[in-house]
Amino acid sequence: MAADSYDAIVVGGGHNGLVAAAYLARTGAKTLVLEARGTTGGAATTEAPWPDAPEFRVTRLSYVMSLLPATIMNDLQLERHGYKIFPMGPYYQAFPEGGSLTLYEEDSQRAYDEIAKWSKRDADAYPKWNAWLGGLADVLGPLLLTVPPAIGSRKPADLAATLRLAWRHRGLDVRTIADVTRLMTMSIADLLDDWFESPQIKGALAVNGVIGTWAGPYEPGTAYVMAHHSIGDVGDGRLGSWGFPEGGMGAVADAIASSARANGVTIRTGAPVAKITVAPGSGRATGVVLANGEELRAKVVVTSLHPKTAFLDHVGRENLPPDFAADIEHWKTRSGVVKINLALGELPDFTANPGTHLQEHHTGSVEMAPSMEYIERAFIDAREGRPALRPFSDGVIPTAFDRTLSPEGTHIMSLFTQWVPSEWASEPHQDELEKYADRVIDTYNEVAPNFKGAILHRDVVGPYEMEQDYGLIGGNIFHGELSLEQLFHMRPAPGFADYRTPVPGLYNASSATHAGGGVCGIPGMQAAKAAIADRRKTARARRK
Repeated sequence: MAADSYDAIVVGGGHNGLVAAAYLARTGAKTLVLEARGTTGGAATTEAPWPDAPEFRVTRLSYVMSLLPATIMNDLQLERHGYKIFPMGPYYQAFPEGGSLTLYEEDSQRAYDEIAKWSKRDADAYPKWNAWLGGLADVLGPLLLTVPPAIGSRKPADLAATLRLAWRHRGLDVRTIADVTRLMTMSIADLLDDWFESPQIKGALAVNGVIGTWAGPYEPGTAYVMAHHSIGDVGDGRLGSWGFPEGGMGAVADAIASSARANGVTIRTGAPVAKITVAPGSGRATGVVLANGEELRAKVVVTSLHPKTAFLDHVGRENLPPDFAADIEHWKTRSGVVKINLALGELPDFTANPGTHLQEHHTGSVEMAPSMEYIERAFIDAREGRPALRPFSDGVIPTAFDRTLSPEGTHIMSLFTQWVPSEWASEPHQDELEKYADRVIDTYNEVAPNFKGAILHRDVVGPYEMEQDYGLIGGNIFHGELSLEQLFHMRPAPGFADYRTPVPGLYNASSATHAGGGVCGIPGMQAAKAAIADRRKTARARRK
């Protein structure tokens, strides 16, 4: 094999690309990963954004782990390569009008007592809610690892796959099917209204329905977004649990990269791809051309980039079926997310739960989502073309556990906030982003009066920077919205949800494929498995 030839080339060194490369290399394939940025990880990155304070490191975009299957952890031996997770503590919300709510996932009595402060009826309903979600997770959880069939196709193999899926769920009763249908189609607001009465509880539970989503809690389909974020665990067996990786999210990518290298993968950073080469006549992917003009050949190409970049830019419309190109062109990828990373001189001192010493409410999610109406108002602002006056924020303090990220006595706080207008992905809007960040900080300062004064450094990352620097078109962390028409067999296009593409030899490991959304690695694993299966099928045919 020539020096510039490989069995497989993976475009993009984010976590999915690295997972795909590791699986390919495990079969003995000579595999190369090409990453445009100077470091691997993509959105799963740990960085030092303040040149004058390099001792502070932040998880700049993605910030917590969930949904990574034990299959991937075990196959790639990630713990041996440094993967270590601290399970998050409880949900916490301090209210501007006074009081707070702490939700304990591991202690039902404490959760009951906390909720009963606001509504005894809701406290009684909460265990039933968790049991209901657990039942649905039994159905939806395995679907995350299911390759979607081409529903509607009359090809024998596709019909067989659809029948296998139906047969697997033959035991579901009418009520469960109805519950899944409701979950897929309802808004999180309507669903929570069916279960709870207090705005405090509904605000807390609505958070997962809008994370990273261009939709407020009253939009149909947000109930599923909540479920998507609630059916994974970090290896401790708790439904919907989340965790902080030691070393930040970049350490997750580093562990996968280490596993890949141990299997023989070559990783090149600072190597942006300009084009995926397609052979005239056969239409088969034959390799890539880098931005510097270097051409590399491969029997298999896997792309983990956003589908608009991968197909419209790298492959080109002229090499794609018109219907597929149109589907990718219309792929919805709005966001309005702003990530704010803070270095703190001390922990927030909440009026409702005083003290700057480390307490349990500092160890989980520290929210600014007092009610569904509050969250909805933030979305309406952005949809009407202005940044939210009072943004919603999903905050965490990873240094409650992970002391590798900042000096002793200081902390890192990560605020995943929403929304600014989706159009802001086209322009920097830096001055307006800073004012937006000021307002986010002010909302926390209302409930923790030391907060603003504790900030040593801040880093504000808007949709434009997410798109330009990280390839997240629209600033969308999922490579595509988790709306009903973009799920399962529709992700990213009808007939191509099996991680294959219209271009033979080219496979899709983007988060825009099924199970994408969150640092789960499933698209990378499935794309590699599809490529491996096709190569073996071809080899068997040749032997015959």
